[in-house]
Amino acid sequence: MSKKKILFVTQELTPYTEISFLSDLARKVPQFASEEGFEIRILMPKFGIINERRHRLHEVVRLSGMNIIVDDEDYPLIIKVASLPGLRLQVYFLDSEEFFRRKAVFHNEENIPFDDNPERLVFFCKGVMETVKKFGWAPDIVHLHGQITSLIPIYLKKAYRNDPVFQDAKVVYSVYDDVINKGFDNRFLDIAAINDLERDDLLPYLVNDEINLDSGAINYSDGTISGNETTDSFVIKQGEIENKPFHLYQEDLDEAARSYFDFYRSLLG
Repeated sequence: MSKKKILFVTQELTPYTEISFLSDLARKVPQFASEEGFEIRILMPKFGIINERRHRLHEVVRLSGMNIIVDDEDYPLIIKVASLPGLRLQVYFLDSEEFFRRKAVFHNEENIPFDDNPERLVFFCKGVMETVKKFGWAPDIVHLHGQITSLIPIYLKKAYRNDPVFQDAKVVYSVYDDVINKGFDNRFLDIAAINDLERDDLLPYLVNDEINLDSGAINYSDGTISGNETTDSFVIKQGEIENKPFHLYQEDLDEAARSYFDFYRSLLG
């Protein structure tokens, strides 16, 4: 029997970022997955706060060179890679001169969100889809961590639904207490409507006339995980609304990582 394949897409990852609990969890889960016999790929943004020299990132020329169209503008996508220290796993970083070179993540020094956060989110999510296509590697599970991944569920289920690389994938979306959609207006629905998507396809991301990235992502996912104690009630409510399986927060990293595999297997049947 061939190994099951898991694509991890994360907003943070220790040791490259040490922003929140998510950074540590996003490292622990692939480690356990690898030990459990899964085949792993890890993708994340190459934020400007990541030290390329210290972490020995280098460009993957065979994967770089694609242009990602966002709101009718072309932006070159650069792919870099590094080995996760202590593990025989590689991490692929999606980089962009326009979107990810600034020495910050989502806010400036005054804690004001960057005006182009909507475009950055669309660029990253579409870039992930195109990169995995270029891998030619069909995941069984796509586990998404953090709101910068929140458009991947709709892209996988709608915009790329006929691509054989993604047809059999089950999507798991982990909810954290990050909120990057502050300041997003309804124009986001138009920017995010790539390929053959219609604006109406994005309506699950609009709740009470405000953009809600988590609600939209859950709508198009096969299962949801609460990544923080504070998000448990939201995940329960959304799980009941969508009638989809969910998994609540566990504080212990080892226990959380182990429990995810039962959740994955339940989705795979």
